[in-house]
Amino acid sequence: MRYLLRNCLVYTGSTLLPHHTLLVKDGLIEAVLPEEAAPTDVPTVDVRGLSLAPGLLDLQVYGAAGELFSVTPTPEALATLCSHSFRHGTTGVLATMPTNSWQMMLAALEAGREFQRQQPGLLGIHLEGPYINPAKKGAHQAEFIRTPTVAEVEELLQQADGVLKMMTLAPEMAPAPVLARLREAGVVLSAGHSNATYSQAAAGFQQGFTAATHLFNAMSALQGREPGLVGAVYDDAAAEASIIADGVHCDFASVRISKRILGERLFLITDAVTDSWQGAYRFQQQANHFVNAQGILAGSALTLPVAIRNCVQQVGIPLDEALRMASLYPARVLGFDNRLGYLEAGYAADFWLFDEQLNVHATARGGELIWW
Repeated sequence: MRYLLRNCLVYTGSTLLPHHTLLVKDGLIEAVLPEEAAPTDVPTVDVRGLSLAPGLLDLQVYGAAGELFSVTPTPEALATLCSHSFRHGTTGVLATMPTNSWQMMLAALEAGREFQRQQPGLLGIHLEGPYINPAKKGAHQAEFIRTPTVAEVEELLQQADGVLKMMTLAPEMAPAPVLARLREAGVVLSAGHSNATYSQAAAGFQQGFTAATHLFNAMSALQGREPGLVGAVYDDAAAEASIIADGVHCDFASVRISKRILGERLFLITDAVTDSWQGAYRFQQQANHFVNAQGILAGSALTLPVAIRNCVQQVGIPLDEALRMASLYPARVLGFDNRLGYLEAGYAADFWLFDEQLNVHATARGGELIWW
């Protein structure tokens, strides 16, 4: 299938191109062309000045529309999660399973493996736990926290068969052989739910951690005498970090300070959950966030377009950069930036169309364009 979108304001991931067109062929981007250079012999859609940007990527989302993956780790729950995200301009997600029973962790990997064979949109599974520090468990269930061993990790990897893309662990709780085996399997190691000292966290980044999960939340803070995990992230020249830009999980000033320090190494996640009244994780929405039965902050009600809007309006980040924080930079975290995160020839035709208020008008994955 070959078609042309014209009259676009195109954010390519590297530059802004007004009055341009996007030519799509067989699920890939064939070219980004000025209006006057566009072919006239292909089916054409005039998007009437809407903006066009690379599809958004969410590396931490738990559920949507009443389907919580940590309660029902099934392909059906993943279908709901991916469909809801797609409606909000998000063309790729890491479905996230927090610390849970061993059987549920394995079931999450099985569901991810099965779903990924059937449908696009799922980049993989993110296991947030169970190898975390009880002192920073947040809303995670303490009874499911485990001590990591190579044998256990091997069981996870065998069950995953490649679908496990990211794992959040506490650096101070994870032995070097465990980290080495996960890295060997290509799993991105993210430091989180951790009470690590600065030295422990810095050692973790030397041993294979490349990212930190939801900066500031459930981690040792930056203090004068003990810089903690936050300080180690700031101090490491390569460490990347996700952040929840909803104004609840962290103040917008903290986002601004972190952006100034980390630059392109800071990326957006939603940490989105949904109402749930069964299983180990029971959440209720309060305004723009969720709490568990004990009233502990347990997740957001964000979508990535809202997070981007917050970064522009509340933090002062230019729109083109805020877009990269939710597309190109998470693609880099996973090593997918050779096919995702840019609108350039040869890249996947994954994109979204939006207006000046960042309302989503259409989303495309593999060139299949759906208007909302």
